[in-house]
Amino acid sequence: MNRRHFLKMLGVCGVLPQVGLASAAGSEARSALIAAAWRGPNPGDTYYGGVLAADWQKKKLEIRHAVPLPTRPHGLLPEADGSLLVTGVRPGAWLMRIDAQGAVSRQISLEDDASTARLNGHAITSLSGDVIYTTETDFKSGRGRIGVRDRVSLKKIDEWDTHGMEPHQLLLDADGHLMIANGGIPRTPTDKKFDLQRMDSSLVRLDGANGKLLRKWTVDDSRLSLRHLAWSHSTTGRAYLGVAMQAEHDDAARRAAAPILAVLDGDELLMPTRASDGAGYAGDIAAAYNGGFALSSNQVGLAQLWHPGAPDKLVPIVELQEAYALTEWSGPNPGGGVLVGTGLGLVRWHPTAKAVFLPWPKPMALDNHWTLISEA
Repeated sequence: MNRRHFLKMLGVCGVLPQVGLASAAGSEARSALIAAAWRGPNPGDTYYGGVLAADWQKKKLEIRHAVPLPTRPHGLLPEADGSLLVTGVRPGAWLMRIDAQGAVSRQISLEDDASTARLNGHAITSLSGDVIYTTETDFKSGRGRIGVRDRVSLKKIDEWDTHGMEPHQLLLDADGHLMIANGGIPRTPTDKKFDLQRMDSSLVRLDGANGKLLRKWTVDDSRLSLRHLAWSHSTTGRAYLGVAMQAEHDDAARRAAAPILAVLDGDELLMPTRASDGAGYAGDIAAAYNGGFALSSNQVGLAQLWHPGAPDKLVPIVELQEAYALTEWSGPNPGGGVLVGTGLGLVRWHPTAKAVFLPWPKPMALDNHWTLISEA
């Protein structure tokens, strides 16, 4: 698709409440630092993890620093001291910490110990900041695990059951408890799916201090895999947890029509809309305008907006090949924008501000996820 036509703004104003949608005057950030992972344009090219710098006024994107990675990465976790923790893709065998200057400060290999657990791609820092939680699968038992790791050394000091299979992304709630998406897909140690009729996907809350199961939710369709998570931001203070789903039905038509979003509202897990992307595959999710979420569907080159003001709809906001990695971007009032990684470059979308497209600084393919670090 011609990049001049990457924006799909029609219909957005019909979804968003009109109160307060006018852009507020005031200074806007001139630049942004984004944690990202990518490889060269060819499938066999080396993967890198590092920081991209977006200059909004010069309309230029550059690589601030980059470190070659052992294999394909997945989740990226910016840390308080400016470091970046990168997790190997499922079944992951390594964790790497890159410091703020772009040097490797710590790297561990799970193949160096006798554990049968491997990483599932995501990590999060505890509320106290002294430990890091990683999603893992014990391939001896097939059960999901949370690795509790010393923040500095990254060595595992404890291990908790996720009460499900194939935990993928995890976030903290306001009390420091873990919200975990158990993807529920049986997989071999080489990541091959099997026995999908045994899928057991769920959302769980574990006590952040001891791993005790506090709550478990499921959706009615057992072939929907709950995978990625995002907390919403709202001017009312009400927070939703958005869950991006991926369909695993045997029938292609059922997959194509499957919903891609579940929302935890208080203590109830809902599927507010049956609207889909035509593929049944949400690759990423990020908070968007006033309680809403943006969901990406790389298989069809689409990012869509869900908003609680029109809960039965998904509105296209970006259409460009490989629209995949998402991170929230506040922008001017009323906030609620997102940055979308695509096959051609960065797209900056906002409900009121002018859209911006920045091409990649060189031929490169961004990986699944990225995260806004800071703005200036």
